[in-house]
Amino acid sequence: MVEADHLGHALLQRGGEAFGAVIERWPSALVEKEIDRGVLAEIVFADSGQLLELERITHPAIINRIGEIASGAEDVVIEIPIILDVPGDWTKVFVDANRAVRLWRAVERGNGEADVRRRMASQPTRDEWLAWCDKTLDNNGSAESLERQINSLWHGLRTTDDGLRS
Repeated sequence: MVEADHLGHALLQRGGEAFGAVIERWPSALVEKEIDRGVLAEIVFADSGQLLELERITHPAIINRIGEIASGAEDVVIEIPIILDVPGDWTKVFVDANRAVRLWRAVERGNGEADVRRRMASQPTRDEWLAWCDKTLDNNGSAESLERQINSLWHGLRTTDDGLRS
């Protein structure tokens, strides 16, 4: 599985493709010679224009890296927390949970409620996700319920070759 967030984090590390451009644009995010992602998040999630600037710096490199990884794989799952169109023939799956459930889960993982709300406000709406995706999974229940849905979807994709990349 390819996690776009992890690829984005690598871009921001010293020596990463986006390190220099991000420090040049947001020098206050440099803490002890590294980009402090928490400081950067406070800046960009408070201003949608600055978030777009960060995305213009990081998204092309993330998309390129996903393409490199996927080109050598028979089957690949890419987890992307935002609407990001990656070139190729992909089945796009939206894992849906209502706002209250998402908020509660993020706070339970140790995130501050105000920070979670600010980040959620910058994310695509449910309607935007539904318009973008090919398939939807319901994540309002248990982890076991979601796992059953994932397994069923994966089996269906594997047996019908419905949108899988090879």
